[in-house]
Amino acid sequence: MSSVLGFDDVCRLLPQSYPFIMVDVVEELQQGKRIVCRKNVTGNEWMFPGHFPKRALFPGVLLIEGMAQAAILLLRSDDSLVIAEDATYLLANVKTRFLKPVVPGDQLRYVCEAIKLAPMGGVIEAEAFVDGEVVAKANLTFAVQGHNE
Repeated sequence: MSSVLGFDDVCRLLPQSYPFIMVDVVEELQQGKRIVCRKNVTGNEWMFPGHFPKRALFPGVLLIEGMAQAAILLLRSDDSLVIAEDATYLLANVKTRFLKPVVPGDQLRYVCEAIKLAPMGGVIEAEAFVDGEVVAKANLTFAVQGHNE
């Protein structure tokens, strides 16, 4: 499947950097409405030696981070919103359910739907999928500091 935004574009748009990039590519984008991102989980990830040594599990907090990064990409790709390059993104409220473990070899798809987006923040409904099955759901409310008015 071809991507709408490749890894270099993702890195340019996100404030995070290695090793904290949790999105590889953007597969689908409906500006201001919906985004689908992909993350390939490999056994070489930095967190697996400690989480957990005898059974590698992708940490739930990083699933939330991946969904939040997809939300940032959705916000940053909306041409109608002017966001400062050096803006700070703060999760104000997170309501999450983890449904299945994610392990090396899985391909994550983050699907985010905008409930509300504005230059100062937003509300996002997000789901993480592996092989078409929901592994996590989240309602993310975030604020943006340093936005242009």
